[in-house]
Amino acid sequence: MLRTATAILLATTAPALALTPDEIRSASYDGGALSEEQTGLAFTVQVLLDRAGVSPGVIDGWGGGMTVSAIEAFERREGLEPDGQLDPEVWEALGGPSAGAVLQDYTITEEDASGLVDAIPEDYAEKAKMESQGYVRVSEKLAERFHMDEDTLVALNEGTDFAPGETILVAAPGDDLAAEGEVARIEVRKDVQRLAAFDADGNMIANYPVTVGSAQTPSPSGTVEVVAIAPDPNYTYDPDENFTQGDNDEVLIVPPGPNGPVGSMWIDLSKPTYGLHGTAEPASLFEAASHGCVRLTNWDAGELAQLVKVGTTVEFME
Repeated sequence: MLRTATAILLATTAPALALTPDEIRSASYDGGALSEEQTGLAFTVQVLLDRAGVSPGVIDGWGGGMTVSAIEAFERREGLEPDGQLDPEVWEALGGPSAGAVLQDYTITEEDASGLVDAIPEDYAEKAKMESQGYVRVSEKLAERFHMDEDTLVALNEGTDFAPGETILVAAPGDDLAAEGEVARIEVRKDVQRLAAFDADGNMIANYPVTVGSAQTPSPSGTVEVVAIAPDPNYTYDPDENFTQGDNDEVLIVPPGPNGPVGSMWIDLSKPTYGLHGTAEPASLFEAASHGCVRLTNWDAGELAQLVKVGTTVEFME
């Protein structure tokens, strides 16, 4: 079979993976802190956190950044010392000794390869001309489905065309609704870039990494509430209300899609023009700033939307 241009591009641009499928499968914990490097153990811990309803962001096997913040959030929920470090108590609470496989086989379908777009332009006027802000690659679509970093997915499946009929290795994360319950209150914790969701009794039932606003375009302060939930939203670009992108000085309607400016989910807040929403670049959550709204991975935003309702309180904490 001839390799597709997309497969060749992915194979030549993806960074080398520091671990192999066998290293992930054989990973074990014998004590000590988690390395900041890319390891099979970090990959395993990320999958277990995801299953526990505490999102590590993208599953990529790297032990720093979002993984540390997720471990700390998990420790807080479980009543453990919140130091962000893997230790025997955390490993046990995650179910590490009896976790089962963290990798699984997946056979690519024709549907996986459908609905793709050629490219996503940077310019909002060009975006507005499109029918969809859809996925560009099969690997991109499947990385989101299995909560993975796309480069890591591609590297784990070196030599794969990501064509229908091929069987690939993917993470085995939590279900689409790993968290359970109804969220009564949300805390957006700007200092640690995490969103914590609590039920009416004050129990933390979900926790996600987020990107918040910068000093120039800050996220709100104080307390607001959810006023609407919109899956697959389009995006209204209004330079008079929000920010200026390129040379665009007119209102534009960008069509929906996972690669749109607000991803595949919008949770509208009572402060006008602000919301909790998905993102086209899940791997950049800890590296970028938003235009004031709160960005989550598309899958985390989708899960959160199932847990909240109109009237849910959202508190922004400095």
